[in-house]
Amino acid sequence: MAPTPAPTGKIYGVSLGPGDPELITVKGLWALQRADLIYYPGSVQADGQQSSYSLGILRELGLAEAKMRGLFLPMRTDRTAALQGYEQVFYHIKADYEAGRTVAFVSEGDSTFYSTFAYLLAHLHEHQLPVEIIAGVPSFLLATAAHQVPLAVLREKVAVIPLLASVAALEGYLREFETVVLIKVRGALDYVRPAVAAGHATAYYAERLGTPAQYLTTDLGELAGRELPYFSLLILKSLLCN
Repeated sequence: MAPTPAPTGKIYGVSLGPGDPELITVKGLWALQRADLIYYPGSVQADGQQSSYSLGILRELGLAEAKMRGLFLPMRTDRTAALQGYEQVFYHIKADYEAGRTVAFVSEGDSTFYSTFAYLLAHLHEHQLPVEIIAGVPSFLLATAAHQVPLAVLREKVAVIPLLASVAALEGYLREFETVVLIKVRGALDYVRPAVAAGHATAYYAERLGTPAQYLTTDLGELAGRELPYFSLLILKSLLCN
């Protein structure tokens, strides 16, 4: 008599969208409802307090909190502790999968766009574990929808730039791309203001998209003295690109 094969579960990478719980896909919501366990990312601040943008979205979706598991990582430039955290969660997910459970790991926005899930995906590939990734709405698409401007039309090119480095770098992007998306923008305003003042670009700012605290402006002067949150971005429409 042939031995009974060991049970195996299912692993999902589920994209939550940028903040509005109604912007998760039907497929993503179905996967979360079906999952036995849901792992979500969060951060640990310098004072030890924990926070998670993903957890807030999950709660709005009415999912059972008993099946949620948090991965809280320190917000540091030294990534050693974070990489260890990803590895530990991977082995928890691997054990869940081998026990026959359906497991989901969620990400804000899209799971493949500057996401924590990318680090787990590397472990899943290394150990040859099957995974289904469910795409989502990235924040810059919600930003253009909220501002009611097209991201791109016809042959226009789009650049997505994290951590803008200089005024010169921005000028180069504006000459090559009709639309420049700036993410992780806390230090970028000093480089953006001169370009906008010189008439080289039109700016569309957005923060905490899809939440009750959503804030939009096209006037960079309104941002003077404002503490820009991590969940903020700028869309620049170039007036230099031909």
